[in-house]
Amino acid sequence: MTEMPIGEIFGFAAGAAAAGAVSGLLAGLFGIGGGAVLVPVFYQAMGPLGIDEAVRMHVAVGSSLAIIVPTSLRSFQAHFARGAVDAALLRSFLVAVPAGVVVASLIAAFISSAGLRLIFAAIALAVGLRLVFNRDSWRLGDTIPGHPWRAAIGFLIGLFSTLMGIGGGVMNNTFMTLYGRPIHQAVATSSGVGVLIAVPGTVGYIWAGWGDPLLPVGSTGYVNWIALALIIPVTVLVAPLGARLSHALKRRHLEIGFGLFLLIVAARFVASLL
Repeated sequence: MTEMPIGEIFGFAAGAAAAGAVSGLLAGLFGIGGGAVLVPVFYQAMGPLGIDEAVRMHVAVGSSLAIIVPTSLRSFQAHFARGAVDAALLRSFLVAVPAGVVVASLIAAFISSAGLRLIFAAIALAVGLRLVFNRDSWRLGDTIPGHPWRAAIGFLIGLFSTLMGIGGGVMNNTFMTLYGRPIHQAVATSSGVGVLIAVPGTVGYIWAGWGDPLLPVGSTGYVNWIALALIIPVTVLVAPLGARLSHALKRRHLEIGFGLFLLIVAARFVASLL
């Protein structure tokens, strides 16, 4: 494993704690696990520490998924208590979403760092543009489709979200709103989807990176425990605040805010590929 000087570890720790506060707020506000913040922050922070490019993105994604576990659980609790979660839709995803996660974990064992960044940027760009320029007329229907289409969509949500290191909010919010569901319900349900993604995704990324000699200190597979120890307590405390803000804001404000955030993240990753 790659060793870090003590001073650089402290610098990384401070940045990770700050990222944890922001990601926890976003987890509750947008129904995401915070991965859209954590992945680019981790990727950039590990560069000056001398961590090899070949594993930087993988560690960022794997660690993000692990952090999403308690964050999504806490956010889901807060939204469920308000009665905003579509429990029937969530139950229909119980098999399909984790199946996509398993396939993504297998892909992660072989895909390059650039490949992961490209996937992240492409999906974030598409969803961000759709949210910023959204119109009520942009719908695929008024009723969410049943099986087998719903299972296929759940599989793709699990697949692409795991490759991005996010909790499913990006994909599920888009899916539900395209079929006429209120953004607040989509946000709330997405926090539950995050649980279905993060738990098996964490196990999958540990397996995918097991024994890699390029991993930074404190890692098991592609999950870095130093980052988890610093960020998880902060995100769990802040997520309920985001949930309260979510229910206080108008739908269009949520869409524009989430969309602009995704566009900024996409631009940053595209720049890293040039």
